[in-house]
Amino acid sequence: MATGETKAGAADEVEVRGHIVDSLLLPKILDRILQMGGTFEIHECKIGARRADPSYARIEIRGDTPEKVAEIIADLVEHGASPVHAQDARVEPADVASAFPVDFYSTTNQKTQVRVGGRWIDVEDQEMDCGILLDERAGRARCIPMVHVKLGDPIVVGHRGVRVTPEERPRESSPFGFMSSNVSSEKPKAVSLRSVAEGIRATRAAGKKVLLVGGPAIAHTGSAPHVARLIRDGWIQTLFAGNALATHDVEHSLYGTSLGVSIARGESIEHGHEHHLRAINAIRRIGGLRQAVEQGALTSGIMYEAVKQGVDMVLAGSIRDDGPLPDVVTDALVAQDRMREAIKGVGFALCIATALHSIATGNLLPAWVKVVCVDINPATVTKLADRGSFQTVGIVTDVEPFLRSLAAELAGRA
Repeated sequence: MATGETKAGAADEVEVRGHIVDSLLLPKILDRILQMGGTFEIHECKIGARRADPSYARIEIRGDTPEKVAEIIADLVEHGASPVHAQDARVEPADVASAFPVDFYSTTNQKTQVRVGGRWIDVEDQEMDCGILLDERAGRARCIPMVHVKLGDPIVVGHRGVRVTPEERPRESSPFGFMSSNVSSEKPKAVSLRSVAEGIRATRAAGKKVLLVGGPAIAHTGSAPHVARLIRDGWIQTLFAGNALATHDVEHSLYGTSLGVSIARGESIEHGHEHHLRAINAIRRIGGLRQAVEQGALTSGIMYEAVKQGVDMVLAGSIRDDGPLPDVVTDALVAQDRMREAIKGVGFALCIATALHSIATGNLLPAWVKVVCVDINPATVTKLADRGSFQTVGIVTDVEPFLRSLAAELAGRA
């Protein structure tokens, strides 16, 4: 039954497929209908007989007006529901450069498809908080950041002809079956660590890359040798960080300190507050991190191993950076694009002790990439999950013992 007037106002139907019961997707959809002022009637519901079997439900949505029903369905699309009577996606040409049309479709990080010429096509480069650029002639669609929109670009508007497939929660067979996105310091750390190690191994075995997103606390806590070992042993292929981690890692290599504090003795060194600036200056005089490694000026640490192992490294700067190092990208939009390019092929992201870069990375990753966030501050993980990266697993702990144990675990069963 297409949208039309009924005794109760207006009505239309949606359908939802997959593991809709054990993932709580079906009750979530029914709750949303009621929360938005509508009512529903389940016309068909087939529950999978076995745990691996998908389920199906067809639901009639009723509202006071056709507009109210359309509003509810538009919301349900984000939760994986699809209109029974699907129509092709609607596009409008961008009337302003670097901006979307007024009624643009705002993307999520979930797998998305658009309907073109009666068939569904996948949206490429899936990323949250973007628009969809649709080339109907080529039959291709991709996510596009607002700043990349050119005048006249065909942008999908509204929710018609858009279908979202929510990523299913991990099951017990997955290394992350026992874990959820809940943040707690009470979880058994040894079990969590083994699961992270298994996830990294599985990612590499599948031919995908592991991404490390690191903050300066890695250097401050004396964890740099553990990260260097992970890189040297081939477990890390991509590295995102800022000027701070790179600077203090170089400081540690050159002076044995981080922020002027001796890593070996844990005490401030006389004139140690100058060390980070002198480290930056030394690298700037040489020309960059790669040149410092090639000339033998930098002989240890995370940056050294990243250069030696050919790690794809993006150092994104901030307003408070000293120097910065020559390798740091100081234009935020350029850094975003560099990160977008670098995440291609990433299957696992390990975010360590950095709120800013972790959240930025979470915004860029599609929902099917596993994310583990390790931080002593639970608020960091909470912020990442609240931004829509529901796939994030949070481990609240000190980063040094975690990284030391992870490096040992992976080395022990390499």
